[in-house]
Amino acid sequence: MSKIGKQPIIVPEAVSVKEENGSLEFKGKNGTLKLKVLPHIKFNLDGGNLLFSAEDDSKQARANWGTMRALAKNAVTGLTEGFFKILEIEGVGYRASMEGKNLVLNVGFSHPVKIVPPEEILISVEKNAIKISGIDKSLVGKIADKIRATKKPEPYKGKGIRYQGEYIRRKEGKKAAGATK
Repeated sequence: MSKIGKQPIIVPEAVSVKEENGSLEFKGKNGTLKLKVLPHIKFNLDGGNLLFSAEDDSKQARANWGTMRALAKNAVTGLTEGFFKILEIEGVGYRASMEGKNLVLNVGFSHPVKIVPPEEILISVEKNAIKISGIDKSLVGKIADKIRATKKPEPYKGKGIRYQGEYIRRKEGKKAAGATK
């Protein structure tokens, strides 16, 4: 039995769920999300509860059961509350700005890096923080990772783009290591 898969999802009244060609369509005030039902999984929508169950007892069916429930829960949460990630920029002269909906990063390269987000994603900049928000959890994470990958934090001075609260393990430089001999 899947501990996560057998838990019901309470669908709020603001979100409507309907089946369409082997996929679930979630509609809410913030938009719509389509979720393809994984193989070996059955679902039952009664009242305000959404229940998932495995068709058989194979290893793949049990794995898909928990995954499908987690994906559906993320869809409901995204449509009611939304998801966001915050990135911090650290470094002398490093900054971010917005040009319309596009993000422009000046992070030590000879040219500014321009990132064009998808329509579902909203990016805002405040001082040295970049906030990425949207209804799709995986898309928010993917865009945040793409922004972070432009200039990953380096371990010697800590310069770069990092997630808020991320700990960067610092290393000693050559000068400190060479002085011990």
